[in-house]
Amino acid sequence: MKNSQRWSGASISCRLEWRPSRWLVATLSLITLLAAFAVISSDLPSIIAWPLAVLAMGYGTWQVRKERHRPRVALFFPGNDLPVTVDGVAVHAMEVEWRGPLAFASWRGSDGRMQRLAWWPDTLPARSRRELRLAASGAEAARRPRAMAP
Repeated sequence: MKNSQRWSGASISCRLEWRPSRWLVATLSLITLLAAFAVISSDLPSIIAWPLAVLAMGYGTWQVRKERHRPRVALFFPGNDLPVTVDGVAVHAMEVEWRGPLAFASWRGSDGRMQRLAWWPDTLPARSRRELRLAASGAEAARRPRAMAP
């Protein structure tokens, strides 16, 4: 058959780029404003409420700025027994978890520290989400020990 799809026995590989989410930045900005408003509209005396509201605005603004300026990260799931790479560096214990449309990746870097990324729906389109789900499940299956000898 000329137009039939060819199925390959090769493993699924996935190349993704993580970038900061605009939705997350907008949500953090809204929470910052609401926190300041909540402190001001509470029953605290004005002499305590206003400095606390300014402190909440400052901390929230710092968090928004920090999130917005996080560098982009390139991930590659090779789809076989090779380790996953993050920005070209092999990582250990890569795990991908799902919470609805959100994807969370965590791994141990070369320095042994845990690192995490979260993809929001605005940063991970449906096609890339499917690729990540397949590649991550393939990598997970490759890490599991076999129940029986081959």
